[in-house]
Amino acid sequence: MKFINKKLRSLLVFPAILLLTGSCADSFLDQPALGSLNEGVVSNEVGIDKLLISAYAALDGQEDADNALGGGGPWQAAPDNWVYGSVAGGVASKGSFGGDQPAIDQIVKFNSNPSNGYYNTKWKAVYEGVKRCNNVLRQLANDETISDSDRKDIAGQARFLRGHYYFELKKMWNMVPWIDENTEDPKQPNTEDIWPNIEDDFKFAYENLPETQSEFGRANKWAAAAYLGKSYLFQHKYTEAKDIFTTVISSGVNSGGTKYDLVPLFKDNFDAATENNAETVFDIQMVANDGTGTIANSNQGGKLNFPYGNSPFRCCGFYQPTQDLVNSYKTDEVTGLPNLDDYNTEPVKSDMGILSPEPFTPYTGPLDPRLDWTVGRRGLPYHDWGYHPGAEWIREQTYGGPYSPKKNIYYQATADQYSDQSSWAPGTAINVHVIRFADVLLMAAEAEAQAGSLDQAMAYVNRVRNRAANPEGFLKDYIDSSNPLAGFDESKDAANYNIAPYTLAQFSTKENALKAIYFERKLELAMEGHRFFDLVRWGIAEETLNAYFEYQGEITTDVRGGRFFSGIHEYYPIPQAQIDLSLDASGQPTLKQNPGYF
Repeated sequence: MKFINKKLRSLLVFPAILLLTGSCADSFLDQPALGSLNEGVVSNEVGIDKLLISAYAALDGQEDADNALGGGGPWQAAPDNWVYGSVAGGVASKGSFGGDQPAIDQIVKFNSNPSNGYYNTKWKAVYEGVKRCNNVLRQLANDETISDSDRKDIAGQARFLRGHYYFELKKMWNMVPWIDENTEDPKQPNTEDIWPNIEDDFKFAYENLPETQSEFGRANKWAAAAYLGKSYLFQHKYTEAKDIFTTVISSGVNSGGTKYDLVPLFKDNFDAATENNAETVFDIQMVANDGTGTIANSNQGGKLNFPYGNSPFRCCGFYQPTQDLVNSYKTDEVTGLPNLDDYNTEPVKSDMGILSPEPFTPYTGPLDPRLDWTVGRRGLPYHDWGYHPGAEWIREQTYGGPYSPKKNIYYQATADQYSDQSSWAPGTAINVHVIRFADVLLMAAEAEAQAGSLDQAMAYVNRVRNRAANPEGFLKDYIDSSNPLAGFDESKDAANYNIAPYTLAQFSTKENALKAIYFERKLELAMEGHRFFDLVRWGIAEETLNAYFEYQGEITTDVRGGRFFSGIHEYYPIPQAQIDLSLDASGQPTLKQNPGYF
């Protein structure tokens, strides 16, 4: 089913396909062509489909970030935005220790400058995707043999992907240059708002893509509709967003033709054996053991993000959930609802400062069951790998805290099939979710609260909460008594789950409804790269992140000194390397830096 990464192997014999003369963003890449290829080879349906597959292949940002573009580590352009969305959003610490990848510390404390290499790697990787989409559209225009239906499908997929890449650029940097298949001079200024262009791409895709695809990983019309709704939401076009989300929820199907729905078990969205399901709107397809001898197609951008030390994963101790996030999953013993305002009061007990051989009794208060599919904490089963032993799996507790990530972790029982050990750190076949149906429901709830019905907004949120309350999806005890990590029998008390739907009392006003919706997105989508961008579009990044710095900084050293300033830090700095490459004939840069950066 994971067609993209498998078919990508067939492109390796055509390295120059991806570097056609006149492709966009060459000025940003500043590298010579690696070869030449007669355009007649790709000016037919088979060749154009190979170009389209290469446009999908750029979704992971890895081949080019790590190799062809001469960039930094693959994690700098990770497609799940774990640095820019989750760590910078306060749901995860960088992890590891202070001397490892220190450029991340600057990013998450909002004291980095435009010369930070992470920004340049991400910029190049995403514009590489734009370039490949434009290659498809340019070659498609030159071919008169393709049928109208196939032409619409190919163009729709290319424009969907281009819309995605520009959406990434927009939410990262705001003012970026628009370069399409008709652009002759790639040194375009970044003075025009590109939201209308992004909308046009998703509208075209929605109107021209089929409902289903022959291969699951390809975008269909409903993925385009959902992304169009997301584009409206980011622009605060709530009525437009509400209308299209209503259509997606009522009529949408995934690329395989299955009607969109929440899968019964929350955890099944984070297991390669059960993904590409009814909840899949659009995923970046990952595959393990593809025969390349690398983990380039196995979420290489997340290779650092596994437990460290005496763990079965070898490397590298990054991407640790924060205490602030863990506390968010506390629920009221009576109502089963979260504490939206004072969740950091009476925090969930952790094993901070306690060595693994020393006794520890986990927290036994009521919790949202999604916590233990999102966060690895001591005394609870870490999937089927045994009980999380605490400190011996953590690189430096005082720096990154006591927790481990979990949504990106493959299972021991299927590790041979869904993990890839071809590199010094693991790869995984677990897909990266760009949009899943729970995300659509919560975006629709937000649009309803802003421009529609509070009752309908509550219904959407409760649909997500009711799935989380399914007892069949609660954490199971996978541990065999012979497992050397067994022995923390308090896990049954620690897995004290109590979650319930909201009532009209909590959704009585727009303000209260939005507060609940915002918090639900934090709980449901934690560690999936959304949080920072959500905080920015809601206009609450400054108050939320500065409160986070104050609270978390008392626990771990990694975020001490962090400070978010409104009017500056909503967007990252335009990479200085790209400004330097954008000089026009008069020697002046066509790219302008974002406000507040020098």
